Amino acid sequence: MTVADSVSVEAVVEKETASSRAHKTLTSPWASIAAIAIAVLWTIPTIGLFITSFRPEQDVKTTGWWTVLQNPGLGGLTWANYDAVLHGADTDLAVYFVNTIVITIPSVLMPISLAVIAAYAFSWMSFPGRDFLFVAVFALQIVPIQVTMIPLLKLYVQPPFNLQPLAGADAPGGGFYTIWLSHTIFALPLAIYLLHNFMSQIPGELIESARVDGAGHVQIFTRIMLPLMTPAIAAFAIFQFLWVWNDLLVALVFGGGSLDVSPLTVRLAELSGTKGQDWHLLSAGAFVSLVVPLIVFLSLQRFFVRGLLAGSVKG
Repeated sequence: MTVADSVSVEAVVEKETASSRAHKTLTSPWASIAAIAIAVLWTIPTIGLFITSFRPEQDVKTTGWWTVLQNPGLGGLTWANYDAVLHGADTDLAVYFVNTIVITIPSVLMPISLAVIAAYAFSWMSFPGRDFLFVAVFALQIVPIQVTMIPLLKLYVQPPFNLQPLAGADAPGGGFYTIWLSHTIFALPLAIYLLHNFMSQIPGELIESARVDGAGHVQIFTRIMLPLMTPAIAAFAIFQFLWVWNDLLVALVFGGGSLDVSPLTVRLAELSGTKGQDWHLLSAGAFVSLVVPLIVFLSLQRFFVRGLLAGSVKG
């Protein structure tokens, strides 16, 4: 055995030993107890908010949610808060719920569609200035959204990119179109970076074999890249969906202030009333807005960790 071989064997043994130590540490009873304790502490506020959403207004404003534990019966719980939130004359969330879906779905699909194509170009196509352009796109992540709002809004309402006819007269300076474009612009740098890092880890031999068989860029992209990139796309889709669904600032600024295009978060911000007298309805409204993101996350969670870790390092 040569010196190089012996060094290689020692490195493998050392790596396995480190992996074994990490595995034992993470699977020890103390680690499990700590994980359970953290999960319980993290969940307590959510449980309290959930219980509060079913309590009468007087109870919410006079006692804490933990007093329900002293009398665990259902006598003191009511659906009145949810009824007021979903069907109230001034707090009807049904329209805003639909607006949020209309805003979120295109705002997720548009950046993913553009980012996948751009990531493929940066990873497997050679063109002048490719590395510089990729660094420039990556650097856009550090630009605060607040800094871009006024210049971007001017582009929307002034020539040559005037979107006012698309927005309509009832949405001065904005509409669904401007919200979709804004979310897409803000999401593209991170999306391109994550998808590029995932795509660049695909073995080059696979791409070369496809080229030898006569496949072009379109066939390689559609038949090889897209199926392999499902975890990364799903991971970013979760991030983008949660960001857009819970967004208030972008929708409020680029929506033009029109209630016809306002999402759920805008109505939730006004749910407590002009003087804060209806703040007991906020817990019910929060859980109404929580349902869809929770379903999306649970549906795609099997892709989440795998896609996130694969796109977090450069291959």
